[in-house]
Amino acid sequence: MSALLQTRDLQLAFGAVVVADHINFELQEGERLAVIGQNGAGKTTFINICTGLIRPTAGQVFFEGREVTKLAPRAIALRGMVRSFQLPQLFTEHTVRDCVRIASAGKHGALGLWQPLAEAVPAAEVDHVLEMVGLLPRAGEISGALPEGQRKLLDIAMALILKPRLLILDEPTSGVSTDEKHGLMATIMRALDEQKVTAIFVEHDVDIVSTYATRVAAWIAGKVAADGKPADVLADPVIRANVIGE
Repeated sequence: MSALLQTRDLQLAFGAVVVADHINFELQEGERLAVIGQNGAGKTTFINICTGLIRPTAGQVFFEGREVTKLAPRAIALRGMVRSFQLPQLFTEHTVRDCVRIASAGKHGALGLWQPLAEAVPAAEVDHVLEMVGLLPRAGEISGALPEGQRKLLDIAMALILKPRLLILDEPTSGVSTDEKHGLMATIMRALDEQKVTAIFVEHDVDIVSTYATRVAAWIAGKVAADGKPADVLADPVIRANVIGE
């Protein structure tokens, strides 16, 4: 079976700092991959390269068997590789429902001067996505007034309305209280399961990683230092010393 996402010999450095050191990587459909590593290890750079925000100096990225290395982020998203950000990217003066409508209309080229937004996107489709992430009761509220955890869920709803094959989540639990983290991740995983979306999530919380990942890749100095089952990677003495900090 061919990989959903594949990288070949990715290389990138910022001056003397190597952030992608010959990365050869494959992700299979249906996986829940947690990417872990200390700040500066190359985690976010890796997903930025995969999603077109940064060009590598060498190497290739393939999605569903087709090279996407030189494509713009929008073109990659339209092919089915979508991401959410550590800081939710919302239309903060619009309602929760309109944020999802705008995301969907933008994908389908339905934003225009002559068609009301409410008519550009099927209402049932928008409401279903909001229901999946638990935000339908707040659909009419201004998105900028949401608490951080629900802002994260709205950002993910805006990604899911695009019907991705792969969703990349950059630190989905950052800024969320400890008591809310598991509820947030459980909601995200249920939504991914319902839409059959493969996922990569960057995460620092070991408990979240061990609970929700089916596979863990640990980054150290621009390299994948360990890659495998969560229990094996998290028990690795090198990873415990250099990534987890024990």
